[in-house]
Amino acid sequence: METNKLFVGNISWGLSWQDLKEIFWEFGEVTYAKIIQDRETWKSKGFWFIEFASVEDAQKAQEAMNGKEVEGRELKVDFAQDKRED
Repeated sequence: METNKLFVGNISWGLSWQDLKEIFWEFGEVTYAKIIQDRETWKSKGFWFIEFASVEDAQKAQEAMNGKEVEGRELKVDFAQDKRED
């Protein structure tokens, strides 16, 4: 499955979506970035979704950033899967 969307887990609580775009921008054009937040507290749940303009850029980012330490935490970067509607 080829996708231009990535799941980024194990992020530092203090990073913003602007930080996310800045960190990943070197791999290509970031077209979407979202930190998933708790609905009640609005605090980060510790993971993001990021989308690139191309599948190739997403692949480069996944290979380079999976396991990389950012602000003391080792990122878990994988290709995002669309939610299935049953």
